[in-house]
Amino acid sequence: MKHIVIAPEISNREFLETYVGSARIGLCGGTEFINKAIRKLQWQVTADGRRSPWSHAFMFSERRSDGEFWVLESDLDFRHKQIRLGVQENRMSKYYDEAEYPNLAVIDFGLTPEQTKAVLTEGLNLLSGLSTYSLAELLGTLMSLSNTRLRSKENLLAREGALYCSAMVQHCFDAINFDLKPNVDTKNITPHDLFQTPQPHTAYHLIREQPKGPRKSIGQRMMDLANTEIL
Repeated sequence: MKHIVIAPEISNREFLETYVGSARIGLCGGTEFINKAIRKLQWQVTADGRRSPWSHAFMFSERRSDGEFWVLESDLDFRHKQIRLGVQENRMSKYYDEAEYPNLAVIDFGLTPEQTKAVLTEGLNLLSGLSTYSLAELLGTLMSLSNTRLRSKENLLAREGALYCSAMVQHCFDAINFDLKPNVDTKNITPHDLFQTPQPHTAYHLIREQPKGPRKSIGQRMMDLANTEIL
């Protein structure tokens, strides 16, 4: 059973501090070019054929001695004159900027303490193993979106020791045999798949940027995807 809580218009910081919890899943919809592209390319798995509100998935870790809650994620980070590609730990404050991340969600599956520990341990295993971010796998996932059979099989562009964001989250939940999107391979799962998970959960939403325009036919969507620029 799903329980959806729509948050009032509060800051990102207030939202995350209110609903954060270890091994809960975080989703964000970003405004940078690559985030907009990922959101747009997920139209085939949204209910209305519009772009997804979500471009990135991560997992909440724990509150540390610095007083900050930290997140585990696989991401492309080009900031601060450094390049980090893959599984990393960051302060939750990374997502406090409303202009950069207008959409946020927190998904709580009500895991037991034992399950929480197992999921986070697997995330730390990936971190210590320096698992990389795979743009190739992300492309393979996007290529499979229109084909249910392909989505259930191994990613066509799978790479050893590599995971993109939502695949990393599913990989960690595999440690407790918890399929966030049944019949979809771990390395074919998207942020929007996590948003639509059929598993019983409580989801907290703060969505400021809604998709615009009427729902379009499949033919119209295909033409748009081929001919239009990323908004």
